[in-house]
Amino acid sequence: MFLDYLGSNKKASPATQKQALNALIFLYQKVLAKKIPQDIKDIKLSSTKALPVVMSQDEVIRLFSYMKKTNLLMAKILYGCGFRLMECLRLRIQDVNFETGNISVRSNKKRKDRIVMLPQSIREELLLQKEKIREIHKQDLRKGYGAIGLPETISMNADFSVKSFGFQYLFAAKKVVKDLRTGKMRRHHAPESGLQKAVKTAARKAMIEKKISCQTFRHSFAAHLLENGEDIKKVQKLMGHSNLKMTKKYIKVMTKKPPEVISPLDIIQESISNNTGIL
Repeated sequence: MFLDYLGSNKKASPATQKQALNALIFLYQKVLAKKIPQDIKDIKLSSTKALPVVMSQDEVIRLFSYMKKTNLLMAKILYGCGFRLMECLRLRIQDVNFETGNISVRSNKKRKDRIVMLPQSIREELLLQKEKIREIHKQDLRKGYGAIGLPETISMNADFSVKSFGFQYLFAAKKVVKDLRTGKMRRHHAPESGLQKAVKTAARKAMIEKKISCQTFRHSFAAHLLENGEDIKKVQKLMGHSNLKMTKKYIKVMTKKPPEVISPLDIIQESISNNTGIL
């Protein structure tokens, strides 16, 4: 009854109701030392998940026209690779393989690495960004800085590499700051707020009447691949989805139908006719 009250009277979301349920169970079991019936523990709250917001290709082009420099390059990566915001900001120099044309995505929120394509249209821009970071890193080394924060699995076994160029962030922050955990001066990755504000400003100037965020580029990436007839399982792999259901939701928000499947018979029909004389 209390959970119903939260939902109907207080308009609480299923997530909030679930949190309230867990709090009550904790109160009765751990504080009041009273048993909770199993049927109360097993209460399942249905949630209605909103469909992802997707831009059309024309809207993406318009939005890009109001962005510039590094923010534009990062936005292109979000859309061109289907990255989450932090996946883009945490890219390291060694993650971009220009020889194979791939980008490695490490330590995402599911703790599962994946490999995505490197959009060839921004290859030269990324090379210039890499050289820009190389110069910044050289300056940091001359000043006695240059160390970088590493994932625990790496830093435990490779302390010597903390100043390695390959581990530097591709999109580094403008200033060197003190690391609160170690007390050392380090250059972190660019702050997320800068790109977030740039995207929202560009969306407003482009007069896109949708709730646009950095995550919208990722949603648009998946939807546009499906629109172009890409196999859904390949899209699932590129997105890093553990469940195909997560990828199928983009079918519902596609702005245009994918190319129709052509029968293999229709493809060879002309050759058949030429060989048999059938009109």
